[in-house]
Amino acid sequence: MANVVRAALVQATWTGDTESMIAKHEEHAREAARQGARVIGFQEVFNAPYFCQVQDAEHYRWAEPVPDGPTVTRMRALARETGMVLVVPVFEVERSGFYYNTAAVIDADGTVLGKYRKHHIPQVKGFWEKFYFRPGNMGWPVFDTAAGRIGVYICYDRHFPEGWRALGLAGAQLVYNPSATSRGLSAYLWQLEQPAAAVANEYFVAAINRVGQEEYGDNDFYGSSYFVDPRGQFVGEPAGDKQEELLVRDLDFDLIEQVRQQWAFYRDRRPDAYEGLVNP
Repeated sequence: MANVVRAALVQATWTGDTESMIAKHEEHAREAARQGARVIGFQEVFNAPYFCQVQDAEHYRWAEPVPDGPTVTRMRALARETGMVLVVPVFEVERSGFYYNTAAVIDADGTVLGKYRKHHIPQVKGFWEKFYFRPGNMGWPVFDTAAGRIGVYICYDRHFPEGWRALGLAGAQLVYNPSATSRGLSAYLWQLEQPAAAVANEYFVAAINRVGQEEYGDNDFYGSSYFVDPRGQFVGEPAGDKQEELLVRDLDFDLIEQVRQQWAFYRDRRPDAYEGLVNP
């Protein structure tokens, strides 16, 4: 019997306030559950605008604790209601002065399994993230969920192969990559990098990008979210580039082992030869 996991993702437009943004995602999750999805992931800092287009201390107001803040608490109830695993990216405050770009992973029974903190923090025009976030310091965890072994890699992280590989070595079957990336900056890379990472590490990737323009800048978020398999092939059609969209796709996790036996990339790794990459 095939090991098929029905998975979902949401690319969303900003509503203008946190309450309506969360409520909208709750409805998307309920619809995904009605379609039989077992796991769903949201976009980077899903309950807020992409405020990193500017550098202004007023935007620390979007931060909240993880897992005990209001959004993750509400998402735990949603996970219990829908019976789905949730990947929930938010702006985390750990304590005064310690802020992270974080995703909580919530199991289908509402248990918070843990969190991932974004490692690579950009600081370029329209993406002033170092103003807000410290670099992640919790490694690259892979979570044993009711839907399989799931990892997270956030937005700018995707340009760095090391974390993708760490997730594969830890046994990830599906990696969610919640993002906020704009048309002029990276559109031509969007359908290159995550499929390449899926191939190199032989697992599924869910690439999520928010969509539309928001009030804090002229970034044109272009959606185009998708699932990609370990052969680098899209699972169904990607989402469009202008509208909010829920994608629900069947992922055959048996393909992971088939590809690893056929291509044998893990067998042929040479970690003994890689020391110079980090200790030149």
